[in-house]
Amino acid sequence: MGNRNNDLKKKRERDRKINQQIESDRKVYEREAKLLVLGTGDSGKSTFIKQTQLLFRDGFSEDEKRTFKKAIRINLIRHTKLLIKACRTLEIELSSQNEEIADLFLEVKPDSNGNLSKKIVNDIKILWDDTAFKGSFEKRSQFQIPDTAYHYFDNIDEVAKEDYTPSNVDILNCRIATSGVKVIEFPLSGIPTKIIDVGGQRSERRKWIHQFEDTTLVIYVVAISEYDQKLYEDESINRLHESLALFETTCKNYFLKKKDFLVLFNKKDIFKEKIKKIDLNVCFQKYKGGCQYKKATNYIKKRFFRRWKSGKRKLHHMFTIGTNTKNVKLVFNLVQEVIYEIFSKQGIL
Repeated sequence: MGNRNNDLKKKRERDRKINQQIESDRKVYEREAKLLVLGTGDSGKSTFIKQTQLLFRDGFSEDEKRTFKKAIRINLIRHTKLLIKACRTLEIELSSQNEEIADLFLEVKPDSNGNLSKKIVNDIKILWDDTAFKGSFEKRSQFQIPDTAYHYFDNIDEVAKEDYTPSNVDILNCRIATSGVKVIEFPLSGIPTKIIDVGGQRSERRKWIHQFEDTTLVIYVVAISEYDQKLYEDESINRLHESLALFETTCKNYFLKKKDFLVLFNKKDIFKEKIKKIDLNVCFQKYKGGCQYKKATNYIKKRFFRRWKSGKRKLHHMFTIGTNTKNVKLVFNLVQEVIYEIFSKQGIL
């Protein structure tokens, strides 16, 4: 009889500990913040993910740096070809000598390991020094090339060095399309936080739905500088129009209709320079504010806020420069405030 009682006591003690662990795990799970980063392709979503690694993790591993080094060098060749083709399409004439270099360069195939020969480097430098060739980059709204491509042309001597290791700035400016889902876990002022990046291209969006459940905050990234550019996937559609439409669809999603959103109006530095020359009415015909930064940014903000169906949730916003680490730190300060507010309402904190 005594042995039986002892067995029961041991069983109750095991059950108690199991229940305690379950309750402890539940509290930890409820207190974990899940940040879902959404937006169209090339909006700058992945740049914010990279900034997370710099701000809250140990930066980039040696393997990651090697991957970026390869991508940067391959992109240099691809972007040079894009500019050559743009010159032909837009009927921009290079010097006769440089036309010959351009013709031959179109036959160049990127090395699979990202190596750059001295001839390739020299040809790129000659072409980039050509005023007409460089001028084609200013007309990039008429073809597809990343805004940050100039960074590597300007720094080609460094990129071409045999012992080149990409700097944080190089990595932040490097464009690699996101495929699938990337998750980074980090503590945000003591709160276990998980930030999730999914591809923004149309072909990737079908994967979004699997990440919607249990989201704490949706971070929606908009590249406001792309108001005069067309989609990679469909050159009949304006990029900012696509971002607006996707924002409205996302807000109405069943799993997200009660969630707070933070809209990051990104690439404000590029927008500030572009708006001096190109009126926002190329995107929104009803806009009458002219080439003025404040009026244009306020108009864009209002267009997004009109699509917001609030209910009891909140829409936060900030104008940002995704490649500027100090600026992104301010974003995470706001994210922290929003998470504390959400968790306080839920009685988690």
